[in-house]
Amino acid sequence: MKDFRSVADAVAGEIAAGRLGPGERLPPQREFARRHAIADSTAVRVYQELARRGLTVGHVGRGTFVTEAPGTPAPAPALSEPADSRVDLELNHPVVPEQAALLAAGLERLVRSDRLDPVLRPVGPTGTPAAREAAAGLLTRGRWRPDPARVLFAGNGRQAVSAAVAALTRPGARLGVEELTYPVVKAIAARLGVTLVPLAMDEDGLIPEAVEEAHRTEPLHAVYVQPVLHNPLSLTMPARRLDQLADVLLTSGIHAIEDTVWAFLRDDLPPLASRAAERTVLVDSLSKRLSPGLSLGFAVAPAPLVGRVAGALRSGAWAPMRFPLEAMAQWQADGAVDVLVRAKQRQAGERQAGERQEIAHRHLGGFRTRGDPASYYRWWELPHPWRADTFVAAAARHGIAVTPAAAFSAGRRRGPHAIRLGLASPTEEVLSRALATLGDLARSAPDDLAGD
Repeated sequence: MKDFRSVADAVAGEIAAGRLGPGERLPPQREFARRHAIADSTAVRVYQELARRGLTVGHVGRGTFVTEAPGTPAPAPALSEPADSRVDLELNHPVVPEQAALLAAGLERLVRSDRLDPVLRPVGPTGTPAAREAAAGLLTRGRWRPDPARVLFAGNGRQAVSAAVAALTRPGARLGVEELTYPVVKAIAARLGVTLVPLAMDEDGLIPEAVEEAHRTEPLHAVYVQPVLHNPLSLTMPARRLDQLADVLLTSGIHAIEDTVWAFLRDDLPPLASRAAERTVLVDSLSKRLSPGLSLGFAVAPAPLVGRVAGALRSGAWAPMRFPLEAMAQWQADGAVDVLVRAKQRQAGERQAGERQEIAHRHLGGFRTRGDPASYYRWWELPHPWRADTFVAAAARHGIAVTPAAAFSAGRRRGPHAIRLGLASPTEEVLSRALATLGDLARSAPDDLAGD
């Protein structure tokens, strides 16, 4: 009986060799199953695996197509659901030992009978005055503190991004993004009918001149940007680059959506919103700071846009539940947020050169990798002759899930032969073993795995 991964490898080889070209339609899954003498259920898994690698994209009612064709939407994000693999280096959920005890203390106060009734009442995207004040404190970075009156809430960070995109664009609009960008933004744009415009980057992140050039070619309605600990490259814009980008926004009239979900790891750096407040919607979330299951998104909008972003949150059904708002305010008031943020900064490596990033450096130091010492990500340019898709498949056969560059590529190109490693979710022991396995795998030749 054929393994679905080996069949997917064969199709990937056909694509790499050019025998299946961009935009070419694959046969229906049942026909594919008959051609390859496999079960229908195995064919389903093959097609899912090809999509996960960014090699194909499916359209309801039309079929499955090889990616990179002009006009073909980007593949579904590789980060949409937890992987089934034993070691997940795709999703990034930082957890520290003191987390449960600190959060339990705040929850115990909320579930007392004298407090529970108001905590369970409905609430809209504007939250409550107490929640807005607490959120403003939580989002403070450097010397910048948002105006509580401009803070809005969403069910999670992705919904905050969705609302910002919906508020600043319309179907057919052009949204500038870094050429390697957060995969969920690709899905949001596709759902809202927005065209992504990939913008060039360098070692300092998004190039402001690239924004200007794209805007001159055809006006941009907004730009989505991750200035601090960019996902997947872990780049952080220096102050002068932020100043240059702010100048472009102010002179051109373009709005920016500033995603700061990982910026709590570098909370000494003021955001882009501190330089171009009237042109920037800052979005953030609670789960990375505190716990994966604690879902709450934030959007800090310029005063003229507060109503528009709030309207997008309501119309998208993206408004939050009241309980996480009250929990966030409680944890912010009792200091739990600050304690957990400092612990995660230490774990990632900012305060102590050594933990997650040091493990990655120990096992992958001989390869071309990059990762800010403060981040939970590592970007790995694979050695020749490895391709990203074949390495992802080989890693999966060892029970390790990693993310190919194609998941982040905003253009029609499939992206470099690179992968992103998420270092947060496994224990340090499991992470060390997984990275050692991947290092050994990269030192072998892809042909060595033909018999696996």
